[in-house]
Amino acid sequence: MDEIKRFDSVDQYNKIMGVETLHPLVTVIDFSQTSCSGEFPAGHSFGYYTVFLKDAICGDIKYGRNYYDYQEGTLVFVAPGQVMKIENRQPHQPKGWALMFHPDLIRGTSLGKMIKEFTFFSYEVFEALHLSEQERKTVVECLHNIRQELSHDIDKHSQRLIVSNIELFLNYCVRFYDRQFITRAHINSDILSRFEAVLHDYFNSDKPYNKGLPSVKYCAAKLNLSANYLGDLLKKETGKSAQEHVQQKLIEIAKEKIFEKDKSVSQIAYELGFEYPQYFSRMFKKRTGMTPNEYRSLN
Repeated sequence: MDEIKRFDSVDQYNKIMGVETLHPLVTVIDFSQTSCSGEFPAGHSFGYYTVFLKDAICGDIKYGRNYYDYQEGTLVFVAPGQVMKIENRQPHQPKGWALMFHPDLIRGTSLGKMIKEFTFFSYEVFEALHLSEQERKTVVECLHNIRQELSHDIDKHSQRLIVSNIELFLNYCVRFYDRQFITRAHINSDILSRFEAVLHDYFNSDKPYNKGLPSVKYCAAKLNLSANYLGDLLKKETGKSAQEHVQQKLIEIAKEKIFEKDKSVSQIAYELGFEYPQYFSRMFKKRTGMTPNEYRSLN
């Protein structure tokens, strides 16, 4: 089994990279100025939020079970506790940047309350952020500003200013991801088609009866995506959440089944994956404005 190196503090990583620790909970690293001591294991796990900006291919990045769509000039986001592996490592001086900040840094701050909204920390396969040259300049400027603040002596203003700059950086990343969703419309269109196919195949099998309703996580796994990425993509492309898409497909199938007069509403509910028929009736009325029996009588 591959060795996994766990970094619980930013100081641990700084020491290996030959970088001075200016703050115990956050660091900004320019890899072109590092001097790595010792061999790195293939697998890493960080006890804090990590963002890598790579300006040269250093190997194949594997996050979870899949590989990033990884090119030069991309941002990769790693959440605390996740395992990232670098395979086929290239033997040269790395280029790029890293921002690492511990959850303790943002506790009690506005960023701490909304960190879960930055869903790209849970993205997986081919979901790295590909930057334009102008976007890269903005990102590097943000990192410079954070590092400049770290170079000051720690005082009562330090945490607020550092966290504010990190939040600004992440907000720029949200903007750049929105742009990427738009510029990759042809890829997204293919994902939407395959998502519809996954739902169609699921509801036209015995899985609903045996396993219940399909979850967003199940659909995302079938598409080799993370649930967060699929949800964000669907929201950007259609204005609807992944769960709303599942429910919409479910109602379409339900309307067809309701015309099968030999089946009761309860039978249809069980076939669609509902544990309790009243939940199905409630959802159907919410989505169509009438109960299943009313819909059957009207049609």
